[in-house]
Amino acid sequence: MAVNLTELSLPQLEGLKTQFEQEAEFLTSSIGQLKVVQMKYVEAKDSLSVLNKNNAGKELLVPLTSSMYIPGTLNDVEHVLVDVGTGYYVEKNVDGTKEFFKRKIEFLTKQIEKVQPALQEKHGMKQAVIEVMNIKIQQLQSLQASQLGTTEA
Repeated sequence: MAVNLTELSLPQLEGLKTQFEQEAEFLTSSIGQLKVVQMKYVEAKDSLSVLNKNNAGKELLVPLTSSMYIPGTLNDVEHVLVDVGTGYYVEKNVDGTKEFFKRKIEFLTKQIEKVQPALQEKHGMKQAVIEVMNIKIQQLQSLQASQLGTTEA
């Protein structure tokens, strides 16, 4: 439903502007969250480079928490367990895992590309509302100035 902005009152325009700001903020937050997840997949894919035959048998630190590690040995450099969501893990070979991460990264890139036009549209609509508000404010100010001028005369 199209609405002629010039027919709305200043309070209605203010409400509309606030709504567009909130929607833009939500979309910006969504894009940010998608980018965070995307970067995790990029980092995971990049970390697979250490899994090669030269590193087999080498010692490493295995994280138990984000700040606690135990020593370990890299025995299998051909297979990894991949978190595929909701607590499920699948054993995959390194090439299959790289392909899995590549697909996830591409999917997230497409989702970001879908959301960005909507964000730009919200910003454009907000700008249109602000312009109409400025015009109405100028009209009110000039009307008040002309009324003051006629009462002084």
